Amino acid sequence: MEAVEVFKTTVNTPAQAQVLEAQLQRLLPACRITFDLEDCDNILRVAGSGICSSQVAACVIGAGYNCVRLE
Repeated sequence: MEAVEVFKTTVNTPAQAQVLEAQLQRLLPACRITFDLEDCDNILRVAGSGICSSQVAACVIGAGYNCVRLE
């Protein structure tokens, strides 16, 4: 079964999102990774199996952005 994790981020531009998507895709190659920058929370969605929320957040935070998993 596919899980979907949703994160609030401070990623603001499509260029920033593109760089992070590539980094996250290397970390989670079997997952679909998308940003919704039109949402006020600059949403990051990760869909797939075997998602480790703390790894996703650590990757985004390590790149210099805030990242909080939404319940």
